[in-house]
Amino acid sequence: MSFEACAELVQRGDPDRFLSAMTATPSDRPALVALYAFNLEVARAPWVTKEEMIAEMRLQWWADAIDEIFHGRTPRSHEVVTPLAQVVRERGLDKDALANLVQARRFDIYRDAHADQVSLEGYIDATAGGLMWLAAQALGADRSMEAGLRRIGFAAGTASLLMATPALISAGKRPLPETSPVAVAELARRGLNELKDTANLHRLNKKLRPATLAAWRARQVLQRAVQDPESVLQGEVQMSEAGRKLLFMKRYITGKI
Repeated sequence: MSFEACAELVQRGDPDRFLSAMTATPSDRPALVALYAFNLEVARAPWVTKEEMIAEMRLQWWADAIDEIFHGRTPRSHEVVTPLAQVVRERGLDKDALANLVQARRFDIYRDAHADQVSLEGYIDATAGGLMWLAAQALGADRSMEAGLRRIGFAAGTASLLMATPALISAGKRPLPETSPVAVAELARRGLNELKDTANLHRLNKKLRPATLAAWRARQVLQRAVQDPESVLQGEVQMSEAGRKLLFMKRYITGKI
């Protein structure tokens, strides 16, 4: 798959990240869309079949692909693996972050809830936090920024998980250790605090903004969840398409997330 086709895949399957990726320079966009296409394919893997063993095999396929890329072997020919391998080679991406992202998605195969808050937060960090770090790394971020970038990713991932919670519950999943309004508000507050504490990292590092801008919906969703957690459980935090685009433009123009 070409980088252009990766962009089409992300535009259809992850429109929020697609908008942020399109604010990057033409030379940086391919790296972001390849990463986001990889994330999308891995996130979908547990959902394409009801057979747990087959879903495990699909994720193992991605784990093996990551190993091939980083061990100097010719990576398997695949529409997303091929562009991803080029990005890894050219941008020096973090192997552990990629591998941990795949590993964390094994949780999505099963119906069990996270054992506790620590498990839930580890899942959010490995998926959304790791992806934020990888995207920023592709734009030139160094290790000194990793912790802050992961915290922005954690806030974005928390917001996304809360938005998806009603659909996940309807599908028979248990995405949260507890789904009471109190627990939902507390999780949202945790994500909001992470975003507040790292807002300057987005504002002051213009080169990284196309990556950190992927958290552009997080503040609004998390604030709503703190104020009215029932709305999250009832699936009422979605936005109209017009409202979504207006909010994105506001975040882009003001340089704030």
